[in-house]
Amino acid sequence: MVKEYRIKKGYTQEQLAEILNMSTRQLQRIEKNEEKTTIKTLKKLRQILEIPDQIMVQIFYSKEELEQEKTSILL
Repeated sequence: MVKEYRIKKGYTQEQLAEILNMSTRQLQRIEKNEEKTTIKTLKKLRQILEIPDQIMVQIFYSKEELEQEKTSILL
């Protein structure tokens, strides 16, 4: 989802990685959901790419983690 928002805003991976002060490879891993990142970086991504909160939750948590959260809330 990050990739779609990055493209929509017109950034290359190199440009966004530089803004975020990270390597292009690290951004690639985040875009492919191969690597989790810090809340600080997620906040920056949200602000720069104007990603809605609900989408950020989906990016940060896997489907399994979201289901576990829902289950624990119900208990």
